[in-house]
Amino acid sequence: MPDPVRLPYSQLDQLPDRDPEETSEWRDSLDAVTKAAGPHRAAYLMRRALEHTARTEGTALPSLLETDYVNTIPTSAEPAFPGDEAMEARITAWNRWNAAAMVTRGSALGLGGHIATFASAAWLYETGFQHFFRGKEGDGSGDQLYIQGHASPGVYARAFLEGRLTEDHLDRFRQEAGGEGLPSYPHPRRLPWLWEFPTVSMGLGPLSAIYQARFNRYLEHRGIKDTANSHVWAFLGDGEMDEPESTAALALAGREGLDNLTFVINCNLQRLDGPVRPNFKIVQELEAQFRAAGWNVVKSLWGRAWDEVFALDTDGALIRRLGETPDAQFQTYATRDAAYLREHFFGGNDSLRALASRLTDAQLLELFQTSRAGHEPRKVYAAYKAAVEHQGAPTVILAQTVKGYTLGAGFESRNANHQMKKLTMAEFRTMRDVLELPIPDSALEGDQVPYWRPADDSPEMVYLRERRAALDGPAPARKVVAKPLPMPADKPFDALKKGSGSQEIATTMAFVRLIKDLMRDKETGKRWVPIVPDEARTFGMESLFPTAGLYSPKGATYDPVDRDQLLWYKEAKDGQILNEGITEAGSLADFTAAATSYATHGEPMIPFYIFYSMFGWQRTADQFWALADQLGRGFVIGATAGRTTMTGEGLQHADGHSHLIASTNPAALSYDPAFAYEVAVIVKEGLRRMYGPDAEDVFYYLTVYNETKVQPAMPEGVEEGILKGLYRFNEGTRPEADSPQLQLLASGTAIHWALEAQQLLAADWGVAADVWSAPSWTELRRDALECDAARLEGEDRVPYVTRALAGAPGPVVAVSDWMRAVPDQIAPWVEQDWTSIGTDGFGLSDTREAARRHFGVDPQSVVVQALAALARRGQVKPETVKEARERYGL
Repeated sequence: MPDPVRLPYSQLDQLPDRDPEETSEWRDSLDAVTKAAGPHRAAYLMRRALEHTARTEGTALPSLLETDYVNTIPTSAEPAFPGDEAMEARITAWNRWNAAAMVTRGSALGLGGHIATFASAAWLYETGFQHFFRGKEGDGSGDQLYIQGHASPGVYARAFLEGRLTEDHLDRFRQEAGGEGLPSYPHPRRLPWLWEFPTVSMGLGPLSAIYQARFNRYLEHRGIKDTANSHVWAFLGDGEMDEPESTAALALAGREGLDNLTFVINCNLQRLDGPVRPNFKIVQELEAQFRAAGWNVVKSLWGRAWDEVFALDTDGALIRRLGETPDAQFQTYATRDAAYLREHFFGGNDSLRALASRLTDAQLLELFQTSRAGHEPRKVYAAYKAAVEHQGAPTVILAQTVKGYTLGAGFESRNANHQMKKLTMAEFRTMRDVLELPIPDSALEGDQVPYWRPADDSPEMVYLRERRAALDGPAPARKVVAKPLPMPADKPFDALKKGSGSQEIATTMAFVRLIKDLMRDKETGKRWVPIVPDEARTFGMESLFPTAGLYSPKGATYDPVDRDQLLWYKEAKDGQILNEGITEAGSLADFTAAATSYATHGEPMIPFYIFYSMFGWQRTADQFWALADQLGRGFVIGATAGRTTMTGEGLQHADGHSHLIASTNPAALSYDPAFAYEVAVIVKEGLRRMYGPDAEDVFYYLTVYNETKVQPAMPEGVEEGILKGLYRFNEGTRPEADSPQLQLLASGTAIHWALEAQQLLAADWGVAADVWSAPSWTELRRDALECDAARLEGEDRVPYVTRALAGAPGPVVAVSDWMRAVPDQIAPWVEQDWTSIGTDGFGLSDTREAARRHFGVDPQSVVVQALAALARRGQVKPETVKEARERYGL
């Protein structure tokens, strides 16, 4: 019979106990300690035993997920500080001042800005700039810095101190319309010589940083670039960690041991509107989360003022009190007087009251209002040094700060400080005194706060320049030194242009065949980076496995189950394919790192990211926007495209709108090719535009289909029309001299419905229809918009779509496997009567024929719509439309 008082079952019950008597003795000892000294003492002894065996004997014991609410690195273990702390304090003070001045001056114009974030994080940045962050004047790569978006004023202030920005620049903060202003946040497209990584879309910074660190290893393992000295630093907010993308790839970083990566999370305990975890503790939560994912965790919480107090805590009551105090209450403590602290924090038991009695009111206020490790360069330096020296795992530094630090009582630890955009002149005087800046009262008598900068030959400026020179130049900095890539030979493209003869192939397979051939190119083949979220075999890419290999930092530590097959699953340390598993967000982060390698590392790479078209733009449109902001280049492939080609997958797999989402991204050149030769022409032009002598900061989106068709040979003279978005593919034959005429425009797989409709119109109704291929509705629209803008400037320009269709008889009927809004983009510039048909609504599971009949885009439905368009013009009788509907069973 089970023992009724036995403790709950243990996982260890499954394992053999070779000495139950010894086990019982250990339990009895712990019971005795618990009874005599309390459970906290017993827990302390157990942790000491775990640490001892793990460190001295190398025993493989699991680490604890949560530790006490104290610094990971004790003050006694801090390394010697290598810099001039007083000098660095003065430099940091100037940056604090100028950042606040810049935002305040801009606020007079109603522009706003953020002050409190940098105020809390200033030492987190400055310690890095003085001692850790490497610039690009060494190996050309340097470190990669993901700056927290709301802290950008502090980076601008430092660039001003360094002489990289002027007062005029600072006065144009958030005034970009003239072309010379400073963007609100890190935007490489707006300030491409300074910013490398856009981060203000919260959650994307940490995700991108992980994949950037991973891609650095990829470049090194494949022999493209030695990135051993590059370190990725991601500066994040504790509130930002709520975003699912922030933690989505933690396990990847831990699993692959990315010790070239450090997260610095500014734990000021505040979101934009209030506490991050009002009733809990965000630091402890993050510690457990990161430890569980295999990260090295360094907690840097308390300043030196706490050292003496911790020494007085002989029974652990203080540490227990800190551990149990929720964040919202701790924020309250940071704003109250000493009497409140004595009563509410220390009044809980005799030990705490006795401890508080030994502290003055001034000491208590210092502890709770200002003494945080994130505000002390020695503690920040110790944490950073521990991070860069740690091997085998990425590091997260949880640095506690006070939001709004040094900005005065009206800002510090206040829930509203995110919305506070300026300081009064009185607050600036207080700030000057706190920072001990040599700014005279006379300079603060006007209505506008001045910027302040030491003389170029001052000790501070000399020190600042020396430190940055020792660290290979300014940071952050973005430089493009990559040389153009040579164009590959024509042979791979010509193979698609010849057509497939009698063989039926899908455009997805045509694209994969093209890339497989291009990856064999001696000059540029190694620079292709295939990226796929798991289903490579779905897209016919398994033929690349044994030749290119799938990248794994460990290679293959197992015997593959299909090793004896021709297309076996080959993982290798120098593998070329990034097979990311089921993560579109991770795959696109990989793509972004590869697509910007030309700037980050001076090594142009040619990524192509292939995915179910439904699961690309819809899931990760925000990342595509960040990709454009980061000036990424490469090919994005929406495979198994269209709303009616995924016959059995249904609503959630049927994409009929990704082109509409893509059209909102100015850097995305979107194409929906109908034939293999169109794929060849578009990819070749993409290589020229993105990697040639006049490289452009764009990327290509191509949708390809899994519907097999005979691929025709490329007609003569259609290249321009393919690239611009429209050309006449097949001219209809007029059954009679006076036969009605019309124009059928189609993209992607819909070209085949239009061609069948063309035959039905001629055979059944005596109507002549020309069939046009429209590889890009979006590019046609953009050209038309540019022409409209040019006309406003007095230039007489006619849109290409208008010119291409000029004189074409009859109405125009556009059909695609997309919702009607996709082709409707060009309607305003088509002079003929316009009709569009498409696949509006949700997808469904059925045969292709049934799905197309459901949406009214099958050939017979196209015929009926064409006859209706002619009937509206009086070119066929209205009864003809009804007759056609009845004949085709519509």
